[in-house]
Amino acid sequence: MTGTILHIDASGTTDASVSRAATAQLLADLAPTRVIRRDLATTPLPQVDDTWIKARLVPEADRTDVEAASLTLSDELIAELQEADTIIIGMPMYNFGMPASLKAWIDLVARPGVTFRYTENGPIGLLDGKRAVVAVASGGVPVDSSLDFATPHLRQVLRFIGIDDITVHVAKELVAEAA
Repeated sequence: MTGTILHIDASGTTDASVSRAATAQLLADLAPTRVIRRDLATTPLPQVDDTWIKARLVPEADRTDVEAASLTLSDELIAELQEADTIIIGMPMYNFGMPASLKAWIDLVARPGVTFRYTENGPIGLLDGKRAVVAVASGGVPVDSSLDFATPHLRQVLRFIGIDDITVHVAKELVAEAA
């Protein structure tokens, strides 16, 4: 049994999605005590904008109401990450990269001073002790091939925010094993 899992699905396909089927299988296999669900297709996230970009650098005590409000969703997404022991991500590959919905999530959770900090020796991730399990679905580009820009990008971002325990699965293989 696993503690708290943050379950993220990014596929725009909701009925016949291989990545969704794979994350459902991972969730069943891990048998968590608690699941935080984040469906990036059915509940889209906004893109970062000028207000958000500036507000994230303002110390919390000095933020205006507008700046604080612009960070509310980002704070919520980060709280979900902080609560989770394991993050399960279903990531389809679209045009050699990740879906825009997943990129929007990344942009909102990668926050200086909150999920990472800069030091004289470079950045340090602040989400230690967590693991990520990723199910990658691709219609034709092999996972981790030279044409897969999604998987290396996601690994880099997860490591950047402090999640070093990362397992990547080919989604169709997980689904086939479960059948």
